[in-house]
Amino acid sequence: MSMYRNAVWFVKGLQEYTKGGYEAAAKHFSPGDLEVNLNGRSFMVTGANSGIGKTTALEIAKRGGTVHMVCRNKGRAEEAKEHIVDQSKNRDVHIHILDMSSAQQVWEFAQNFQQNHTLHVLINNAGCMVNKRELNEEGMEKNFATNTLGTYILTTALIPELKKVENPRVITVSSGGMLVQKLNMDDLQFEKGTFDGTMAYAQNKRQQVILTERWASQHKEIHFSSMHPGWADTPAVQSSMPDFHAKMKDKLRTVAMGADTVVWLAVSAAAAKQPSGLFFQDRKAVATHLPLAFSRSSPQEEEKLQATLDQLASKFKP
Repeated sequence: MSMYRNAVWFVKGLQEYTKGGYEAAAKHFSPGDLEVNLNGRSFMVTGANSGIGKTTALEIAKRGGTVHMVCRNKGRAEEAKEHIVDQSKNRDVHIHILDMSSAQQVWEFAQNFQQNHTLHVLINNAGCMVNKRELNEEGMEKNFATNTLGTYILTTALIPELKKVENPRVITVSSGGMLVQKLNMDDLQFEKGTFDGTMAYAQNKRQQVILTERWASQHKEIHFSSMHPGWADTPAVQSSMPDFHAKMKDKLRTVAMGADTVVWLAVSAAAAKQPSGLFFQDRKAVATHLPLAFSRSSPQEEEKLQATLDQLASKFKP
């Protein structure tokens, strides 16, 4: 089954996820969608010091939004902030240092943030693809801890804050790679069989899409969406998938192309008119399963995912 999914996905990717795929899709974009003034609106972008996160933060700053950059590395965050302020002439850009793989840190950060700031839009962009099975200090597998549990805690903790504002949104940067995975509730932290970092990442990205759908049905006041940036030439792709990068580099999208739909979902009036909970690619809602791939999970499994994360998260809540 997985060979079939991978083959279908790769063919789809060559058509849609490349630079050519973006250029074809962009012919149908409404140019006015991103002509907005974001004065008075506050945006949190995780993983904002490079790649898609940094470009998203810059595009928001250029339109006058307040930007909260959530980054792990202080030096790189400061460098990115300097670039963003310089390019946007917007000084309302703030750095918060946080390791998204630490459940306890994420809780503490979210609680402190709410005491001092307002938030309109949360952009869950931080992610990792660790190619060997490693545990963090809390005993969690690192990909799962960052991509799934960290995202889950940050979003859950900030939902009450988001409900206080007008037109709140949560955007999660997932990946089309999730199409090759069916939710596997039997092995959330990849303890069985041979470890494959790419597949672990894709499984986490499937989990993010399911969580987005569930949050959308549970919190009607907030607009939730997940998205696939396409195959973009980011530092993360270069370091985590060197073979793929070397093979595909002439076909890869620019970082700006990868970030376009994130920005559109975060700022445009058009995005807010779409139903909550959908998965987007190039400003369009797309299917979350490949044809005949048998990758759908049952409502019971999806409920169990949320309950399990809830249980894990509460262990680390201060």
